[in-house]
Amino acid sequence: MKILYYDCFAGISGDMHLGAMIDLGLDPVFLSAELKKLDLKGYTLQVGRDQRRGIFGTRIEVVLASPEPQKETNHVGHRAFKDIVALIEESALTDTVKKRSLNIFWKIAGAEAKVHGHPIEDVRFHEVGAIDSIVDIVGAAICLEYFDVDQIFSSPVQVGGGYVQCAHGVLPVPAPATVEILKEIPIRSGLVPFEATTPTGAAILAATVDRFVGTMDFIPRSIGYGVGRRDTEVPNVLRVFLGEMENDFSDQDVDVNEACLMECNIDDMNPEMYEGVMKNLFEKGALDVFLTPIIMKKSRPAVKISVICDDRRRHDLEEVLWNETTTLGLRVNRIVKRMLRRDNSDVQTAYGPVSMKNAYLRGKRIKRKPEYEDCKRLAKEHGVPIKTIYDSLAAGDDVPESKS
Repeated sequence: MKILYYDCFAGISGDMHLGAMIDLGLDPVFLSAELKKLDLKGYTLQVGRDQRRGIFGTRIEVVLASPEPQKETNHVGHRAFKDIVALIEESALTDTVKKRSLNIFWKIAGAEAKVHGHPIEDVRFHEVGAIDSIVDIVGAAICLEYFDVDQIFSSPVQVGGGYVQCAHGVLPVPAPATVEILKEIPIRSGLVPFEATTPTGAAILAATVDRFVGTMDFIPRSIGYGVGRRDTEVPNVLRVFLGEMENDFSDQDVDVNEACLMECNIDDMNPEMYEGVMKNLFEKGALDVFLTPIIMKKSRPAVKISVICDDRRRHDLEEVLWNETTTLGLRVNRIVKRMLRRDNSDVQTAYGPVSMKNAYLRGKRIKRKPEYEDCKRLAKEHGVPIKTIYDSLAAGDDVPESKS
């Protein structure tokens, strides 16, 4: 499987992204020719080699031939969202590039609308509506079509720190629109005292990345560096990998997600308490909770509590463990969950419908399992053992199913 991986250790901006794509092997002549399919004039692309802290890469800059008049901000250009949509839709770009470009702009428009309380059709772009950012976004879509990868991954995104001057004044980093775009995406902050990830860079990731992962698990084939404007102690570059994943399964077979595993060992708690602890952990969003009998120091019998959760739920679940168990410490590790693709279907039995969980590999169903709660409910309603419901399912494999 061919993949593209964004290593956003120093953040991402539109120009850094284009530079990294060219450094990765995209012909800048091809990029310029494709961009000319837009009815957008008054600029040239300046492409060259540059370095930050000894790391060489490609630096790209949109040079305006005749800058648009500045209005009440220090930034070039003001364009309504509907004008940008029309510009892209009426171009000679491919349908794939149009769709991806508009998806990126929708991310930004939606964030601006929410932050400033406007209907999305009334959003007017300042920085992002300028020529250079239109080039960055449409150029990003052109690059992604060119490389034609199966999956796009990214590291957690470094957003930086401090304050940024924008059309609405001085705002904290990350700026409100950037935060809105990066909702549900893992971020890191504080590496540098400035805006490391721009709204354009954030939107490119939010609209195109399939999975955000903290570890790299692939074979790198080529690497590109996009050089940013600033020259700081931390190399201001975006690193991008083209690679391949070694697995025998297609993306349609296995879901891969990151999660947290929290564990603690307890040898001094009343065993009656564990039921309530597990119940509260599940109610707070734990994906799984399990207990393992262990032997601790001085040969004391003990219990290891293991909790698997999304990173967003970790602090809530930690609070349950601090408040409701006797533990004084926790071990927290990041893990990777690999899960077969699944769906649910309803099977009709002589006692009523039962929901079945089906699992697939290479498009073929290889496992199926009845929902225990359904079987328990039907057994109680009909006054029969639960085993009778399970036996009726085994005997009724040919009964038509309906997807739920």
